[in-house]
Amino acid sequence: MKRLTKPLLQFAPLLLFIGVLLFFGCQSPRFLEVRNLINIIVQASSTGIVAIGMTFVLLTAGVDLSVGAIMFVAAAVAGKLAVSGRSMFLILPVMVSVGLCVGAFNAFFITRLRVVAFIVTLATLFIGRGLGLRITETRAMNLPDSFLMIGSFRWLSVPLPAWILAGLLLIAHLILTRTPFGRQIFAVGADAEMARKAGVRTKTILAGVYLVSGVCAAIAAMVSLGQLGAVSPKFGEQKEFAAIAAAVLGGTSLFGGRGNVFPGTLLGALLIQSIENGLVVMNANPYIYPMATSAVIFTAVVMESLRNRVRRSSAAVL
Repeated sequence: MKRLTKPLLQFAPLLLFIGVLLFFGCQSPRFLEVRNLINIIVQASSTGIVAIGMTFVLLTAGVDLSVGAIMFVAAAVAGKLAVSGRSMFLILPVMVSVGLCVGAFNAFFITRLRVVAFIVTLATLFIGRGLGLRITETRAMNLPDSFLMIGSFRWLSVPLPAWILAGLLLIAHLILTRTPFGRQIFAVGADAEMARKAGVRTKTILAGVYLVSGVCAAIAAMVSLGQLGAVSPKFGEQKEFAAIAAAVLGGTSLFGGRGNVFPGTLLGALLIQSIENGLVVMNANPYIYPMATSAVIFTAVVMESLRNRVRRSSAAVL
């Protein structure tokens, strides 16, 4: 039984994804149309990008609850600049700078003052949302058509958001699997004290992952703005939970040291978006949507608990 449980948990994200595709495909033939499948990838791009940054943080046994707020602040600043007539060539770097600044803020308190990441990023979440509401004056802002080009531009018939997601996935995968920084992230997540004794600059690594998370959140805000064309007071709300769920569904451990962005995090993001898209295609009651999201998060937590139990059991046997 144990021999069967381990591979089942390992391939659970893929099996769940296939199961969701088959279920909604049987409910509505439109769901499996190429156009709709591409639409799922495009819709999942912002969640996937945030989840990439979240994966880096989770691999160090940390958490970043501020990513949704970072998206909101970056979008609010971009909206103000766009409405005032500023160029996209200025706005996009400013959005990335916002992500870097908030990531650096988190990193300072976590690494220098040694405040628990959960507390720091939870505080940043509320600070960020308050700041975003102050910038937007709690009003929706419609953006110029130039922003919509990010969402509508296609290369080789593939929308730009999908290319951005693919590019960031490739970069993140190479960093985690081919660089010393990536190997040190896994080492810190597995045992921070042992990594420090081995010569790893643990504070630098921890600071780095929160900077990565901040930048990914800002880029996700760009992609979302390109699709929505407006900044609302609820922009980026609860994105942190979707990102954590996507990473954990993809096999990343909440306890650090295990996980990957490809195919793990990507599958998790696509799975979440496929469920949302399938409910829309089925014309399901809108009240079911948050229940479905809650079920996904619950599934992610249960899967992680089972994986951790199997790992402890295997370690005890050895």
